[in-house]
Amino acid sequence: MLKVILHLLPGTALVAFAFSSAQAQTAPEVRAAAKAAFIAPLPDKMPGADMDTPALVALGKKLYLDKRLSANNTQSCNSCHNVEGKGAGVDNEPTSPGAFGKRGGRNSPTSLNAGFQIAQFWDGRAADLVAQAKGPILNPGEMAMPSEAEVIKKLKATTDYPPLFDKAFTGSGDKLTYDNLARAIATFERTLVTHDRFDDLLKGNDKSLNAQELKGADLFLKTGCTTCHTGPLLGGSMYMKVGLVNPYETSDLGRYEVTKDNDDKFKFKVPTLRNIALTAPYFHDGKVATLSDAVKKMAWHQLGKELKDDEVKAIVAFLGSLSDKARAAK
Repeated sequence: MLKVILHLLPGTALVAFAFSSAQAQTAPEVRAAAKAAFIAPLPDKMPGADMDTPALVALGKKLYLDKRLSANNTQSCNSCHNVEGKGAGVDNEPTSPGAFGKRGGRNSPTSLNAGFQIAQFWDGRAADLVAQAKGPILNPGEMAMPSEAEVIKKLKATTDYPPLFDKAFTGSGDKLTYDNLARAIATFERTLVTHDRFDDLLKGNDKSLNAQELKGADLFLKTGCTTCHTGPLLGGSMYMKVGLVNPYETSDLGRYEVTKDNDDKFKFKVPTLRNIALTAPYFHDGKVATLSDAVKKMAWHQLGKELKDDEVKAIVAFLGSLSDKARAAK
């Protein structure tokens, strides 16, 4: 039996969701349902990666990991967005301490797969990875460098960076510029594409998820989660009000601070669910400690649904299949 649900979201057109009332818990059925919900495997490369060179990637990685980009040489990009070893592009803190110990107001989002997103930061204030890379270095609450000029002065005083910039960038003129610094960091970040078992299923491997994970995928698809968490990232492609159905307590106005549009109050970029099991704590404020609680709260605040414990357990199991295989390995 096929059910069709008509759902009117504030500020959006009428959206129809069609699904079978029977449980689609075989791998082929889940794969077909995911495709119908516009969920697809992650591409092999991020937008813009075709022209990236090994020299530019190496320079970007060095900059990403270098604490000299902070005012007191204590903090790098990697401090809040750890990608070393099994790091999932976060620091697993509710909010992150800056170079001088002051904590920011929002949870640090993952840098893994970030270049696939519609924009950067929770409020979308940076259009792309290059624009994003410029911000934290100069933010007084983060890396706290006083100006672009001081950053470049500091790097030019080193023995290692001038020849690396000359090698990575072609053409005439000064190569060691703030724009090129941001371009290099973005180039490295474009290499942070992850590979997980759910993509293996989407590509035809019927054995990649176990029965509990397939049950969770089925529930995820039918509960309404894909209203926002869709596309290759299962998120990252739109902005949505937090507390859409039942209010979520927050004083953070979200995207409104960027656009000054009243319709954007309490709206945030929908986070990607790729690697979500590795990136606790959750939500823009980092106030939700566990994935189980995050699933329960999202169902209630965004969909007006109270999930049973066994449903939450199954969905959490499915979300674990979205973890990068190398980082999730014991």
